[in-house]
Amino acid sequence: MLAILLVTFPFFALVLLGYLAARRGVLPAAAIGGLNAYVLYFALPCMLFRFGSGMQLAQWADPGLLLVYLACAVVMVLFTVAVTWHPGEGPKPASGVPMKDAAFGALVAAFPNSGFMGFPMLIGLLGPAAAGPLIGCLLVDIVFTSSMCLALAQLPVGRTGDAEQGAAQQGLWRALAAAMRGALSNPLPWSIALGGVMSAANLALPTPVGDIVRMLGESATPVALFTIGAVLWRSGQQAAAATPVAAYVPVALFKLLVHPLLVLSACVLARAAGVPLSRLAVLVMVLNAALPSASNVAILAERYGADNGRIARIILVSTALAFGSFSAIAWAFGVRPV
Repeated sequence: MLAILLVTFPFFALVLLGYLAARRGVLPAAAIGGLNAYVLYFALPCMLFRFGSGMQLAQWADPGLLLVYLACAVVMVLFTVAVTWHPGEGPKPASGVPMKDAAFGALVAAFPNSGFMGFPMLIGLLGPAAAGPLIGCLLVDIVFTSSMCLALAQLPVGRTGDAEQGAAQQGLWRALAAAMRGALSNPLPWSIALGGVMSAANLALPTPVGDIVRMLGESATPVALFTIGAVLWRSGQQAAAATPVAAYVPVALFKLLVHPLLVLSACVLARAAGVPLSRLAVLVMVLNAALPSASNVAILAERYGADNGRIARIILVSTALAFGSFSAIAWAFGVRPV
């Protein structure tokens, strides 16, 4: 257990440093958006491009892994929406929220912080071979999980007349189209795909360009973790103070406990049914699911007019608790840092 904590501690410490730097004013609030953009559009794409170009397509496009992880994401989203959505009829429980907020809550319950935190931490624990399965999980979450939740967030609900039903159907298609546009505009899948094409074609970047990509990719881990903390502080400052604890703590626990348990159960059933999942793939999927919620969901919630204060609290609680819960799950699986 101590060996695992020694690996995971620096990652969570960098998040804490980013939070404290923003809180104390050492990092100006106006700079946080620039840091986030740097990570999302420069550092992480370069890191993922290097991973994609350094492995064969089969290492990250495993059909069994993609199918099992996608099924778990769908179940996790539907479960969280069912538990938290309050349609507006009858007395409202403390944990009940409108559909838009329920959809974003489902997104933070099902979308782990794979890009900013998962790659450096899981590779540090399991070695470079973990990158392949982790890329597969990240692609599912970017393309399908986020699109599903964004479509749910824009879903017209509560309409019963014929005219309203027609409008609702049109609204659903518009929501799905907007969600897919959002997924396709994300630079991370494209950087992975470009790396895969380079690998399949046995091509390499010119040395000066390769050096730039390498330097940007190597900066992704510390800057991304530091940015997570700063983003969490900023989102907390923008949050409404009246958010009840019952509206966010259970969803954080769904992320840290229910999600990895669901993925583990699905992997066990899939292997029993003959799906060829390696032990490494199972381990990566479970540990990825045990990561805290993706920090950029708070920014999405703000953009779509949801309660980003509630989402920020879910992310903050899941990140704070994950140091213990993630390390315990890794220890329970007998992980020995490489």
